[in-house]
Amino acid sequence: MAVSNFKSEAGQISSNQHDKTTIDDALALAKFGVFNYTLIIIAGTIITAVMLEILSISYVITVAECDLELTTSQKGILSAVVILGVIVSSHLWGFLADTQGRRVVIVSTLFLSFATTVVSSFTSTFMWMAVFRFLTGFFISGPSASIYAYLGEFHSIKTRSRAIMGASFVFGAGCMLLPGIAYLTINNEWAIEVPFLDIIYRPWRLFFVVCALPGLISAIALLKFPESPKFMVNQGDTDRAIEAVQWIHRINSFKKEPALQIKSIVTNANTKSAGSTKGFKAIMQLVWDQTAPLFMKPYLVRTVLVCILQFGTYVTAHGMFMFFPGVVNQIVTAQNAGVDSSTVCEIVHADRPTSGNETVLLNCKQTLEETTYMYTFLADVFYMFGVGLITLVIDTVGRLSVLVFVFALCGISGLLVVLLAIPSVSIWFYLILVLAGFNINVINAAAVDLFPTNLRAMAVSISLMFGRIGSVFGTNINGLLLDSHCEATFWIASIILLVCGVLSFFVPDIHKKAEASISVSP
Repeated sequence: MAVSNFKSEAGQISSNQHDKTTIDDALALAKFGVFNYTLIIIAGTIITAVMLEILSISYVITVAECDLELTTSQKGILSAVVILGVIVSSHLWGFLADTQGRRVVIVSTLFLSFATTVVSSFTSTFMWMAVFRFLTGFFISGPSASIYAYLGEFHSIKTRSRAIMGASFVFGAGCMLLPGIAYLTINNEWAIEVPFLDIIYRPWRLFFVVCALPGLISAIALLKFPESPKFMVNQGDTDRAIEAVQWIHRINSFKKEPALQIKSIVTNANTKSAGSTKGFKAIMQLVWDQTAPLFMKPYLVRTVLVCILQFGTYVTAHGMFMFFPGVVNQIVTAQNAGVDSSTVCEIVHADRPTSGNETVLLNCKQTLEETTYMYTFLADVFYMFGVGLITLVIDTVGRLSVLVFVFALCGISGLLVVLLAIPSVSIWFYLILVLAGFNINVINAAAVDLFPTNLRAMAVSISLMFGRIGSVFGTNINGLLLDSHCEATFWIASIILLVCGVLSFFVPDIHKKAEASISVSP
């Protein structure tokens, strides 16, 4: 007899004996309580940890340039290798999470990413730093690819969206941690000599480790948690799934209620058996079946447009942001020195003149100006409030209006950064330029409606893959051009955004009003 047939006077599902039930109904019986709130906080912290590992380098490349003897092009490479590691490994971790378990992938990769981050903090050369930052990206992709599935599979259909949005809220608050951690850690002047490694351990090295701590703490916390009950059911291990549900119920009821009398859990009719995709050939066939249709009629044009829009958005949102703290710090330093009538690029060229093909450092920065942290903090605050505002108005104004407005506003702002000779104003236009990331989630929401259910997840995954490639492209182009052709970096980013604004009109059915809310993406 199904669980849904058992109702108490209060209208809740009864916890009397149930011979057979689905995993969703079993999770509903376990209730929504302390366990769920704890898991939501841990999941949000893990998403924040991914963000900290990826973006922490944007502060380090500014203050580590003399210790590691970095050129601006090498800074671009260091900014990109973490994301490159994410790109290379994302499908691997997704496959392992689907076959070996979500929890084992999340916990193991969090420990591994912490280890590589700690090692990277002791590196003495650009090459070794690049190697270990790549490995950090390779491993941190594991929890990034699996945490939403793990969180969602501990909740019934009724509470799943609430749980995921709760984790997104925790992530939103966590976004504001980065400039705070950077300010408290980097803006110190202590130095510890480590002779056997031939390095001086400075605050920027400790900053790497501090940014990795949320991931380590989350991994330790998850050691007490079970594997996803839905994954265990899908693997045919219903006994362990029942034990997990019973454990959740004990925590949520504070051990004050009798154990749930669930004898067995039945699988849904549409659940694939665990062995249906075993074998390399079967797996490759499944990947092909999910991917090939996206690049054939009638979906080819939709796929190409969505991928181009994500590529262009990431080129600016991530590519330009990686250099945001460093450039802003140069502007603030110039302002403090009395410069108030130069363009941003004139300040950049003055701070880093070139001699032949080599960029010459005039001075070494071991700390950042306090105002720099304020602007990076404001960028995070504006991003979170902007996502919230877009979520509220997108049903009314439609996706096309949001896409075009954001692309046009950010693209024009990038042009004004180059043209205006008022540094205090140019900083704000640079800040607006990097807020092009607003459109990442809008494009994801549009992609959901552009493709049928069986192709949606793959379509979004491929579009985000192109977005991350755009991030690698943007950071490397900026690293190569910023010192010698500063104006070109802003022109390229701005023109790409304006072109994306025009292409938005060609996305099929883009005029339709949104039917679903936008989720926050790390």
